Parts: sequence; C-alpha cells; structure tokens
Amino acid sequence: MLRPFLMIPVLAFLGVPVFLQQQSAAPTQTPAAAPAAIPAEYVGKANPVKPTPEGLVYVKKLYGWDCAMCHGANGDGKGDLAADQKLAMNDFRQSLTKMSDGEIFYIIQKGQGKMPAEGDRAKDDKIWNMVSYLRQMSNTPPTAGGTQ
Repeated sequence: MLRPFLMIPVLAFLGVPVFLQQQSAAPTQTPAAAPAAIPAEYVGKANPVKPTPEGLVYVKKLYGWDCAMCHGANGDGKGDLAADQKLAMNDFRQSLTKMSDGEIFYIIQKGQGKMPAEGDRAKDDKIWNMVSYLRQMSNTPPTAGGTQ
C-alpha cells in the first residue's frame, strides 16, 4: 500500500541530478557587472545605529556564515568560494577607507556585481551593525563622507 508513495520521493531524488546536469550543460557567459551607482542619499551617510556588544556578536556570526566564504575570515578578499570562482575581491583594509558608512550599507542591502543583496533578509539595524563590524574588523574609522 505504501509502495507507490515511497516511489515518488525516489523518482524526485533521481530527477534532481538530471535536472542540474541539464542546467549546467548550457554554459552561459554574462559580462561582469559594473558597480552600481550608489544613490546620493547614501553617499556620506553616517551610521545611525550605535553598535552593541550583542549586535556585534550576532553580525560576526552572520559574517562567518554569509560573507567569509568570499570576503575571507579577516576581510582580505581571499575566501574559499572567491578563490574557487576566481573572483577578484577587494581587501577591506584598503577599500573601506574610501567609502562612507552609507555606501557600505547600500552595497550590503542591495548587493553589487556577483554579491547577492541582503534585501529583506536583514533588517536595517542588523545591516548597520554589520557596517560597524566591518569597520572594526578592517580597522577603518566610521566616515561621514566617501567616494566609491
């Protein structure tokens, strides 16, 4: 009696590799995306959220889960996934000095190039805490103004 119901998951499981093989068989070349222009309202914007120890602990974990694979454990741009995909990543210790907190916030929230957007996955205060964490990790002071 249960045999037909057990076959459905087996067929679905076997169909997934075939589906993935068909998708990967068609190579698609997309041109490298140019950095998106950051809206003027974010350029020069200071971080309005005062970081808390709890907030920084949370975003440190979040960075380890979501960001370090590309950006590296210490922000040097030498994460495993970036190396595997041959992505040229900036070292935070140099690149964040040229950016305002608002610009960093915008890039985290909206994404840039191949970096996916946090979008609705993270509330604004969490993103602002991430900006503080990145500043702390890279030893760059918060800035009110910057250029990308």
